Amino acid sequence: MSVGVNGSLPRLLAGLPDKGYLSLLHHQEVYGDPLPRFGRANPDLLASIAEAGLRGRGGASFPTAIKLRAVASASGPAFVVANGAEGEPGSAKDRVLLEALPHLVLEGAAVAADVAGASEILVAVTERGLAVETTERAMAERHAARLREAPMRLVPVPNRYIVGEESALVHYLDGGPAKPRFVPPRPYERGVGGRPTLVQNVETLAHLALVARHGAEWFRQVGVPEDPGSLLITLGGAVAHPAVYEVEHGIRLGELLRLAGSATEPIRAFLIGGYFGTWVPREAVDTPLTEQDLAGLGAALGSGVVMVLPTSACPVAEVARVSAYLAEQSARQCGPCLHGLASIAQAVGALASGRPWRGSQLQLLRWLGDVEGRGACHHPNGAVRFIASALDVFPEEFNHHARRGRCDRCAGRAWLPITGSAQPV
Repeated sequence: MSVGVNGSLPRLLAGLPDKGYLSLLHHQEVYGDPLPRFGRANPDLLASIAEAGLRGRGGASFPTAIKLRAVASASGPAFVVANGAEGEPGSAKDRVLLEALPHLVLEGAAVAADVAGASEILVAVTERGLAVETTERAMAERHAARLREAPMRLVPVPNRYIVGEESALVHYLDGGPAKPRFVPPRPYERGVGGRPTLVQNVETLAHLALVARHGAEWFRQVGVPEDPGSLLITLGGAVAHPAVYEVEHGIRLGELLRLAGSATEPIRAFLIGGYFGTWVPREAVDTPLTEQDLAGLGAALGSGVVMVLPTSACPVAEVARVSAYLAEQSARQCGPCLHGLASIAQAVGALASGRPWRGSQLQLLRWLGDVEGRGACHHPNGAVRFIASALDVFPEEFNHHARRGRCDRCAGRAWLPITGSAQPV
């Protein structure tokens, strides 16, 4: 299979092997010959990336061309960091790319390094897992092939939720703890070693490699005008075939479910965007997955995770487990994380166990309001979004737990993972 000029899908996953990883030779057979070198702040390529409308796929959805231009315009040599620190338990898309298609990521990182004027590429990969091995092998292949690109170095990083936050990742790469820094300055201003640093999710870099090869018009042949291109979504929960799927922006939730063989049970709700994401009711099944349409539901694609919660699950128990996980995974360097998330998780846990204290629901709402927007990083905001949307979507279940205790679904299967257990393709 090869990536066709007509823009059809799959694109990123066109070379996905049945097993193992795609070698450099086979990568070039599928995706094309090595790319030429691009000069720093290359105006034609930067214009093409901007015209393509490529946005970051790590959660913030920030325009890639703006980040590239900011680093390229800074004085002195820069770093490029390929962010493969996939701490979101429900996500497997970055792992699939690094384990099966690492050359696509490394090629995109090389393009970014050329344009940003970077003297070195750091590839951050979660320290446990096959991705470390396959990325190392791919780097060795590229070195042996004498490809003309910036030097690459693999850096294993801790398997914690907060590590993927770009300032936390930069702090760790600088030899410090994997905790977010106070910003400004942003990494593109002063990052690794105090130098301008471009931090991009590995999926973003994989797309960048294809935009550099095929151009903006090709990229925009799928998707919708305001959200062009394809994206990788990890679909999990009550579906026949949980996996990573490459889809075009604008696909409806129902179409995504059909790709996975449909739901295995009646659906109660969807979680969109992972654990910093938002719960939406089952009636949202016809919603297109675009930034504008999801914003109408108060949601965003975020880390590209969609979880399907069946009616057989207890939403309160699910939310309590994840709330405790998010509190434990915090950086614990400011009050909203250290005390606020712990108290919130305790209140949700009390509701789930059927032993809430008097006024616990009102107290929970107050704490959510107190924590939001007051943390040193976005971790408290994400946790608040997850829990507050659950209170909106599951009012009957929360009221039942507050008044009558545990429900008959509490002892059922746990659907939301709290470790890296999402199923790959």
